[in-house]
Amino acid sequence: MYSREERMKAIELYIKYDRCAADVTRELGYPDRKSLVSWYEAYLEEQETGVLWEGCTRYARYSLEEKTTAVEHYLEHGRNISRTVRALGYPSRDTLRAWCDELAPGTRKMRTGGIKYTQEQKREAVIALCTRTGRAKDIAKEYGVTPEALYNWKNDLLGKEDSIAMPKEDEPLPDDRDILLSEIETLKRDIRRLKLEKDILEKTAEIVKKDPGVDPESLTNKEKAILIDALRSEHPLRKLLDCLGMARSSYFYHHKIASMPDKYEGLRRRITELFEENGRRYGYRRIHALLRLENIRVSEKIVRRIMLESNLVVGGGKRRRYSSYKGEATPAADNLIERDFHAEAPNVKWIADITEFTIPAGKVYLSPMVDCFDGLLVSWSIGTSPDAELVNSMLDRATETLKDGEHPLVHSDRGCHYRWPGWISRMAEAGLTRSMSKKGCVADNAACEGFFGRLKNEMFYNRSWIGVSIEEFIDILHEYLVWYNEKRIKLSLGAMSPLEYRRNLGLAA
Repeated sequence: MYSREERMKAIELYIKYDRCAADVTRELGYPDRKSLVSWYEAYLEEQETGVLWEGCTRYARYSLEEKTTAVEHYLEHGRNISRTVRALGYPSRDTLRAWCDELAPGTRKMRTGGIKYTQEQKREAVIALCTRTGRAKDIAKEYGVTPEALYNWKNDLLGKEDSIAMPKEDEPLPDDRDILLSEIETLKRDIRRLKLEKDILEKTAEIVKKDPGVDPESLTNKEKAILIDALRSEHPLRKLLDCLGMARSSYFYHHKIASMPDKYEGLRRRITELFEENGRRYGYRRIHALLRLENIRVSEKIVRRIMLESNLVVGGGKRRRYSSYKGEATPAADNLIERDFHAEAPNVKWIADITEFTIPAGKVYLSPMVDCFDGLLVSWSIGTSPDAELVNSMLDRATETLKDGEHPLVHSDRGCHYRWPGWISRMAEAGLTRSMSKKGCVADNAACEGFFGRLKNEMFYNRSWIGVSIEEFIDILHEYLVWYNEKRIKLSLGAMSPLEYRRNLGLAA
């Protein structure tokens, strides 16, 4: 049936694809796995013995006339392989497929995954079925489906128990009363459908903690299974699966997993405790570091997954950067730091900036001085106005911490606060060196901007400040800055806070 060239081509691909028969058949369209294996074994025997492979010159069982008759019957009788084999009594199905490809290439009906009908197409077909005056078979043929599939669509859309018996061809059409009753039943079904969708959306927001406007079909299978478990007492399982677009087997798989004991129950509880103890400010990396300090060995991936499942997410927000640039009051200092924010010792490189907090009670401004050595806040000042007093008082407190011989480089942006005579004179008296970012280049002071980002994500964003006065907010901000220095761990410091790191090095008492 197949020439030696065809068989050798298949064998070569079989060897090339690591003896994967499926890949060979997918590419060539022939043969079946059993035939390919036998060809390969015969080939190996030929290579070993040197005797020509007899299968290549096998006697032809069927004549050309018989082949032609079979192919013509196949084409004239619906292109059905099984029908032709039953009618003629020959050949095998695989053989007939090969004959069709040989004598009439491109005419053989190929099996596909089937036509995917949209919900709107199914709805149109059901409407045509329910309003027909002829046979359901004719409607099914028009839409290219079987009558069984058409009735299944009808049951899915209207409900099997609530479906209305349609009049037969010879029966009289219903009167006005029957039409009204039919419309009432249709409205009832629509109401039940809408209630189902409403319940799913409500449970999505309540249990899964997703936005009420989210598309239920976009949820994960695990989340869908949770919703179905919550609604099974109110709605049929089949309706829930159809509405959520979930396979029945997938639901029972996740339902079985959910019913199994949680092996991470203790770990989940401890992660939640650590998250709450630190003001809901730590992400999975810092939580993982705290667990390691407690000799709890677990991977970061598991910690991240547990935090996502428990909705332990650090808040974030869109930040509007405060700008203190008011023009060129005095000449700007050169950029001496050049984005190198690493220091080998304390009080070598300091960075300064101002950030703004807007709450319903008003605006609050923070001016910190950050040490590049370990991120310690050397000093800070908090006020309700971004004036010279805010930055000058911060600088005065920072210089008071210096020891003899310490003259750090102080880097800032080009804000007017750092170009006024008061700031410049204080810098000169303390022997500090000025450095400034380029105009409009935020990255030149990235270390301080990074601190502001962490501060606002952990303390400010995703919190309601309604009813909080300016004084109360300043106290909360001050408490956070103290906690940042003394308690907040940094992974770059070996999961220690800046003060703990300095004590560990013997640089602080």
